[in-house]
Amino acid sequence: MLKQYVYQGEIKEIICELESRKETVNQEVMKKVLQMIETVKKEKDDALMEYAKKFDGFEMKNCAEMIVTKEEIEEGSEQIGEDMIRILERAKKQIIEFHKNQIQKSWYMDKQDGVILGQIVRPLKRVGIYVPGGTASYPSTVLMNAIPAKLAGVKEIVMFTPVKADGKIAPAILAAAKVCGIDTIYKIGGAQAIAAAAYGTEMIPKVDKIIGPGNIYVATAKKCCYGVVDIDMIAGPSEVLVIGDETANPRYVAADLMSQAEHDKLASAIFITTSKELAKKVEEEIQKQIQKLNRKEIIESSLKNYGAIIVTNSLEEAFKIANEIAPEHLEILTKDPIRNLPKVENAGSIFLGENSPEPLGDYMSGTNHVLPTGGTAKFYSSLGVYDFVKFSSYSYYPKEVLETFKEDVKAFANLEGLDAHANSIQVRFEEKE
Repeated sequence: MLKQYVYQGEIKEIICELESRKETVNQEVMKKVLQMIETVKKEKDDALMEYAKKFDGFEMKNCAEMIVTKEEIEEGSEQIGEDMIRILERAKKQIIEFHKNQIQKSWYMDKQDGVILGQIVRPLKRVGIYVPGGTASYPSTVLMNAIPAKLAGVKEIVMFTPVKADGKIAPAILAAAKVCGIDTIYKIGGAQAIAAAAYGTEMIPKVDKIIGPGNIYVATAKKCCYGVVDIDMIAGPSEVLVIGDETANPRYVAADLMSQAEHDKLASAIFITTSKELAKKVEEEIQKQIQKLNRKEIIESSLKNYGAIIVTNSLEEAFKIANEIAPEHLEILTKDPIRNLPKVENAGSIFLGENSPEPLGDYMSGTNHVLPTGGTAKFYSSLGVYDFVKFSSYSYYPKEVLETFKEDVKAFANLEGLDAHANSIQVRFEEKE
């Protein structure tokens, strides 16, 4: 089912296959999205109501119906039951415990010559979370996006999600929102929700940043609105890369590869090992376990097109390949996984040892599951508290200290042909001269 490779110093074929998953700009989608954004900018809430009717089958009598009531939130929380509330609260606690270490503080330095330098850290004022609707229900998306924003000090966090024709939202989504302290939820989805969040309407004040996953229309709208607002990232298909030596359990490896392959047919699952025997056993385990899985067809398609087993001569070669691929999720199933951690240069989230499978990170480990995909882990990071703050630097210079820099600053300005910059320094000393 998975393509087999023996590493001989080159993985171009695998890289090309992974690159092919990236969505090129769909001009037809772009045209529709741009038109929707312009319509929302002009017609505001009327446009949102019309789009809700057209795409979701949800007909509102007035624009106030686009806001979820407190009663609806309470009802949703009651429907999922006390045990699921307990699980959501436990996940929240784990996420807080990890992310609180990312909180950054303002600082300053008071130099002996009277110069004061520093940096102010302030939270964004208003953030919008997009949560997919339809047949999908991902309460974990709410937790992973809202909790870091809360820890950063964001005062207003609002949520956008599409609904069905009855205007209902999945109870698990409402319960997760309650657990996170989000009480403003809009029954608006798609590109129109992104436009409303970015530009504002009569009912919806504009936000400073839009976060959360969505379909191609949502992703395209986020791209188009970037600059008007900030966004988190444009996530591509999910991926996992597992590195295992001869000590790895083939049952665990097979299960972990399929746990990502089930996301969609474009998902990627790659296993790199130093053992030919283990590679064979993993393939056998996949064939055995897949028979009892509900999303068998999706898994088979994903593994066939974007899955691979690569046999290397050493772990050094295995990590070299992993760093080149820069996977969203990286599992290290070796004899001493922690000792191998320093070999990782590029990965969204790293899972060490056979008892730290990737699904644990999706829900309960505390690490964030909003991660860079498609090789962007070479320069992007997982979502964190630092994504919801901004930094302002400041400086104070006494005149006598400025004088010691006077000629150098003027020379620098003149070098760049900016004599007004030089003049700004010069005028402060003309009286003395």
